Amino acid sequence: MIDSKTKSDNKTSKANLVVDNPKPNSEDVFNPGVEFQMQWLDDIRINLSAVERRIATLTKRRSVKKANQAAWLVKAISCIDLTTLSGQDTPGKVKRLCAKAKMPLSRELQQALEIESLGLTTGAVCVYHEMVKTAVEALKGTNIPVAAVSTGFPAGLSSFSTRLQEIKNSVAAGAKEIDIVITRGHVLNANWNALYDEVSAFKQACGDAHMKTIISTGELCTLNNVARASMVSMMAGSDFIKTSTGMESTNATLAVSLVMIRMIRQYQQLTGYRVGFKPAGGISTAKDAVSYLVLIKEELGDSWLNPEMFRFGASSLLADIERQLEHYVTGRYSAFHRHPIS
Repeated sequence: MIDSKTKSDNKTSKANLVVDNPKPNSEDVFNPGVEFQMQWLDDIRINLSAVERRIATLTKRRSVKKANQAAWLVKAISCIDLTTLSGQDTPGKVKRLCAKAKMPLSRELQQALEIESLGLTTGAVCVYHEMVKTAVEALKGTNIPVAAVSTGFPAGLSSFSTRLQEIKNSVAAGAKEIDIVITRGHVLNANWNALYDEVSAFKQACGDAHMKTIISTGELCTLNNVARASMVSMMAGSDFIKTSTGMESTNATLAVSLVMIRMIRQYQQLTGYRVGFKPAGGISTAKDAVSYLVLIKEELGDSWLNPEMFRFGASSLLADIERQLEHYVTGRYSAFHRHPIS
């Protein structure tokens, strides 16, 4: 999928950039960023037919069943960023969402699955800035981080100073993760230096908070743009790269996810740094979730199959996973209204 026209140049760059003192826990996300490398972008060529063939190998397989499926679905729950991004959000709704994040499956279902000892929770709770303090308070005493969407989400067209201040305000309010959006125009105009500078400034504003960079794949027109935007975002220090805001006409797909995952793998080979991945938008069924987990396992390996390295951006996914797990235990499907999220 990627043409490397100047392998010797890449090897030289890697030698200069590889981590001298790796983070002690090498299983966690760790990306301080590197200097902008135009040659890495010039070397990127995405073969669309190859992408389609690879994705076809996922969708044409027999799906996992019974105990194996249940295990994959429990893993998926632990990787969900349980999200509410609505004009109807209220403190009460966010508190209910946080309660669900702390107890995503009923006690009875956990007992039937024999997973009570796992202390199962979702990966995070994701809200607008206005609800960050409410979520932080509701999750006090847990290890569940609060993520805040920022930088003029979803369009990203607020003034630059306003976007920087949004990040700082959310971090000050207690957000441990910041989901930023990029200026899509930088990608569409191939203004890669501007994109690098923008994301670098956002990373600095995040301080110790993890930064997830939303590249809005559905608005970037080509897979080459998706790949290059992913690579520039990682060069600039993104801890995660994320497909979509969930509000574009086309959100996460397996095809764009494959391209972004291959870029993560390429970036690690070039620098030694590990970057997480978050598909978001349109992932609403348990079957979809398993497909993404299998893709991660096959492309990046087991060390990415945890909430420190992989997340789903989802609001309705958890309800379908609950239904599938309840069917596994009882042999009956329950109605969606029995599994409210908030």
